[in-house]
Amino acid sequence: MTRKLFGTDGVRGRANTYPMTAEMALRLGAAAGRYFRREGSAGHRVVIGKDTRLSGYMLENALTAGLTSTGMNVLLLGPVPTPAVGFLTRSMRADLGVMISASHNPHEDNGIKFFGPDGFKLSDEAEAEIEAIVQGDITPAEPALIGRARRIDDGRGRYQEFVKTTFPAGLRLDGLKVVIDCAHGAAYKAAPEVLWELGAEVISVGVSPNGTNINDQVGSTHTKAAAQAVLEHGAHLGISLDGDADRVMILDETGRVADGDQIMALLASRWAQEGRLKGGTLVATVMSNLGLERFLTHRGLKLERTAVGDRYVVEAMRRGGWNLGGEQSGHIVMTDYATTGDGLIAGLQFLAEMARTGQPASRLVDQFPTVPQLLQNIRYPAGSNPLNVADVQACITANEQRILGKGRILIRKSGTEPLIRVMAECEDPDLLADVVQDIVAAVEKATLAFA
Repeated sequence: MTRKLFGTDGVRGRANTYPMTAEMALRLGAAAGRYFRREGSAGHRVVIGKDTRLSGYMLENALTAGLTSTGMNVLLLGPVPTPAVGFLTRSMRADLGVMISASHNPHEDNGIKFFGPDGFKLSDEAEAEIEAIVQGDITPAEPALIGRARRIDDGRGRYQEFVKTTFPAGLRLDGLKVVIDCAHGAAYKAAPEVLWELGAEVISVGVSPNGTNINDQVGSTHTKAAAQAVLEHGAHLGISLDGDADRVMILDETGRVADGDQIMALLASRWAQEGRLKGGTLVATVMSNLGLERFLTHRGLKLERTAVGDRYVVEAMRRGGWNLGGEQSGHIVMTDYATTGDGLIAGLQFLAEMARTGQPASRLVDQFPTVPQLLQNIRYPAGSNPLNVADVQACITANEQRILGKGRILIRKSGTEPLIRVMAECEDPDLLADVVQDIVAAVEKATLAFA
């Protein structure tokens, strides 16, 4: 069964434009409610969280209407991180969890992500079945069985208390000055409070959401603001989250950024030493740097690669029984603690290493030398596919031959935006730049033909 509505991370698009309309959110809610509601039984419940986008109010109300129309009782969490929805879906024995967020995208976009009763994101097959229900006639509940909705005031607090339990009991953050950049997003209250309660001196950035400033020159995709704060305040560490706080970038005391690959390398090596890394395996995507693979191999560990998207990382982890994975972009998945990427928990794990070893962040973020890697994005018109153009395919093939034995090329369409991502790795930086430029030029030329 194919999926057209769902992408690699739920349903996403520009707010008030298909598919991110109130009408579609209502139908999605009703379809999900029909899919999860067990006939002949009562007490069905769904938790809904959101980030701080203005359009979240509209989508929250529409989803609530759709879900209650099929007999689901809705528990509204308000602004909470995506991993909090996964945690609370399971903790509150809900049949379904929903997160309204477009993650690191600008405020004009929004998205809807679904979690099953186990707290994990839905499989492709489940999403395809919900999509099929959306396209058909959705049978509403009888009037007496319509669901109720109410606000849950302590959802964020429950999540914060859980997050603190993932930090080693014998350690504190006393004496550490930490910059936390919340991207004006979902963790704008939770993250600073957790760090303060664990003893850190906290400098907060991106904690004044107004509905339209989420991810605007702040957060994990715009780390300059956090870097400046680290230097201005003489902080020991910077933690930069994205809009829904399932991603993280770490900044050392000099403002230098460490991506997900370096964070995963640190955790994998430490967990392996402690006998905690299940199967001696780290799961990461095809985007992770070749240097990470070499780092792990040198230590007798294995890197299992997946398609891009944290959902595919998690699926591989569950199949293999592995407990650590993630993405270069900053999704760090630790299934001992959470069902999805959790930027705050990952930041705490890094801080725990600082507290345990007494080493500065600059030592801990430099786990391995990276192989030169270059990534460029090309926006293309909706409904087109420049990668199917013969000249583009010929250019890619030619450049794959040029780089053969020296590196690799990875070209893919984004699952969340109309972007073609051209990435290459090569020990020869001049050849690397030339190869990427050649392919980008061919894709851009093809894109103009569709305009």
